[in-house]
Amino acid sequence: MKKIIILILAICSVLQSQNVAYVDSKYILEKIPDFESAQDELNAITLEWQEEIDIMKKEVEQLYRTYQAEQYLLPDEKKKQREETIISLEKEVKLLTKKRFGPNGDLYTKQQALIQPIQDLIFSAVNEFAEESKFDIIFDKSSELIMLFSHPDLDKSDAIIEKLGY
Repeated sequence: MKKIIILILAICSVLQSQNVAYVDSKYILEKIPDFESAQDELNAITLEWQEEIDIMKKEVEQLYRTYQAEQYLLPDEKKKQREETIISLEKEVKLLTKKRFGPNGDLYTKQQALIQPIQDLIFSAVNEFAEESKFDIIFDKSSELIMLFSHPDLDKSDAIIEKLGY
């Protein structure tokens, strides 16, 4: 407990001697039309890919239902062949899902291509603003940093939007 209090006091003393501001990157992104169109494009692609996967899942389910209904009438060799087909298609669905929506999948790559340039633009504008206005620290209100209190005078989001030309 003592360590936490000492850490808080140290941070407060450092911040008192610093010129501090914050921005709300979510608010800034909402004001940029390119971001909205990028989000719309990502949503459309996501729906398209999800539909593709759903169709494959329905196909697997249909094959499985058909197999269950006919399994007692099929010779062992035919049963095994159908089971292998169903298992193979299930694996394809899993692989496609991972390819499309996995950690480094197609959606992530597309998101990076569409949104990263906008984020870089904002980051550059914040850096320029910080240098021009002599700010030592600029926090992002929308990040995981918890801001228990923030005075509206310290919010420089509108200045960044203006700097970006929106």
